[in-house]
Amino acid sequence: MNRHHDPNPFDEEEVNPFSNRATAPGSKSRNPPLAPEVQLGFGQRHDATVDIPLDTTNDSKKKGQELAAWEADLKRREMEIKRREESVTRAGVTVDDKNWPPFFPIIHHDIANEIPVHAQRLQYLAFASWLGIVLCLVFNLVAVIVCWIRGGGVKIFFLAVIYTLLGVPLSYVLWYRPLYRAMRTDSALKFTWFFLFYLLHIAFCIFAAIAPPVVFHGKSLTGILAAIDVFSDHVLVGIFYLVGFGLFCLESLLSLWVLQRGSNGKEQSAA
Repeated sequence: MNRHHDPNPFDEEEVNPFSNRATAPGSKSRNPPLAPEVQLGFGQRHDATVDIPLDTTNDSKKKGQELAAWEADLKRREMEIKRREESVTRAGVTVDDKNWPPFFPIIHHDIANEIPVHAQRLQYLAFASWLGIVLCLVFNLVAVIVCWIRGGGVKIFFLAVIYTLLGVPLSYVLWYRPLYRAMRTDSALKFTWFFLFYLLHIAFCIFAAIAPPVVFHGKSLTGILAAIDVFSDHVLVGIFYLVGFGLFCLESLLSLWVLQRGSNGKEQSAA
């Protein structure tokens, strides 16, 4: 058998990368040509492209509709708020803005513009009475702290804290604000509420000025009996208690004056 023309499998075949891939029949190529639809390249006419559909027109219309609906809802809410404000104004209800004290407003207070001229003097006296009880309770707390430091016990300190934390806001809510609103609106019901709780306020001031030894030996209040009790042990504590006793006495006298003028003013307005 003639094997002269058989190719040697160990011979290296010259591959010319610049030669035409379409070779003569019978020649073998190690890299078969790619199909036309698979050939990719840069800058050719038949490069593969990816089409990304962009539905921008529909998106803009949708966003426009959402914006219009949001604006309509906002206008509807504004109209509803205006309607409520107008109804409140027609009903005669006033909104009290906090304006006192000026550096940190916590309450509404405007005697000069909201209280009638003939009742402003009484209202200023009642306001001084409220500030007086605030001062009495705060100073009472300071004096009790001094007594506690000198060995008076922690129970009287906690009682003094309770007096201050409850007495200041309750005095405003229970009798000063009802009087303020009664003066502004001439309400008989609010006047009755004021007189009822103002009597309790006067009773507390008189009790504190005396400070009978019924609750922890009476040292939680800076009354005269407590001052006498602590003066023999600690002179400094006794001085603080005497000052507190004087403040409670002044507050009691002022409160009685306010109650008398308020009763006279109510009788004159009723007549």
